[in-house]
Amino acid sequence: MVSAKIFTLAAMATTVFAAPCKPTPTVPISGTTSNLPAPPPNAVLKKIAIGHGLQNYTCTSTSQATAAPVGALAVLYDVTPFYPGKARGLQKAAFDSLPTTTLYGQDIPLNMTQDGPDVYTAAANPWIAPADLELGGIKAKFLGHHYFDIDSTPFFDLQTIGLKASVVRNESIPAPPNADKGPMGTGAVAWLQLKDSGKGKSVGIDYVYRVITAGGNPLSCATGKTSFSIPYTTFYWFYKFY
Repeated sequence: MVSAKIFTLAAMATTVFAAPCKPTPTVPISGTTSNLPAPPPNAVLKKIAIGHGLQNYTCTSTSQATAAPVGALAVLYDVTPFYPGKARGLQKAAFDSLPTTTLYGQDIPLNMTQDGPDVYTAAANPWIAPADLELGGIKAKFLGHHYFDIDSTPFFDLQTIGLKASVVRNESIPAPPNADKGPMGTGAVAWLQLKDSGKGKSVGIDYVYRVITAGGNPLSCATGKTSFSIPYTTFYWFYKFY
């Protein structure tokens, strides 16, 4: 998948800098007219990841108001070291643009049977061999996978560090109007605060934030499609409470 926005890759190569101190990363929670709840004081950030993959939807009729979300597939990459102010940190504008840069600068990292430009379909076995994300001057380590489990519960498997999160939606706000609409022009999916599902499947993670989204919103059911997938990228912030 390519776009004129690929020019940001070259710019990123010059944005790495040495920092005099290590700042405390602060998750962005402010949309345009509303905010997500802030993490509580006892929350400890475990990782910041870029997720790149597909949001999946179904429609039962052309008159259905909005397509129903039925899952997601994404590969996760560790971008914690590149948070602004860290030793290998990016400038803020470059860091915040990582979802858009990844969306247009990396092919969807899944086994695909159809790979655009109008139809995107993952194979029955969607996962490719683990590989790091290389964009411009950064190399983000492979971290794990995001998918919906057999009970249709969102699940994050940060397999390289042994953390897992089975979550449900706690709060949601619309993505800002200037958020990247994605290659299909459908708009950016909402920002979310996700909390532990209570099913006993989480390990070392209590809350997940999905913020600075790019793409992922559904097509209109008026198109006549009964099921479809939309490319997306986003930041995921993972927290543990102590």
